[in-house]
Amino acid sequence: MDILNIIAVVVSIASLLAALAHAGYLAMLNSAANKRAGGGPIADYVRSRWPIAGGGVAGAVVALLFSTGGTVMDILAVLLAVGSGAVATKALQSTQARYRSGG
Repeated sequence: MDILNIIAVVVSIASLLAALAHAGYLAMLNSAANKRAGGGPIADYVRSRWPIAGGGVAGAVVALLFSTGGTVMDILAVLLAVGSGAVATKALQSTQARYRSGG
């Protein structure tokens, strides 16, 4: 296993964790919205964000699969994982900022 492959695997796993964190946060937010009266607008927002979360998870999984290939595939895996992780992290931060309470 060369260093590029190790980097590709680590970046892909980090990207997958970020994407799963976003999907998990949306699931938690949706569950809370469905239990509250008046939670309809939040549930609608969560429904609109599922494609982004699904795309992030799919991109991270594909990047992880790419990391099992050769050098060219490792480079593609790193690029895909960085993009997927960045989108998932930004989407998670955006959702958290929108529904952060207290202070």
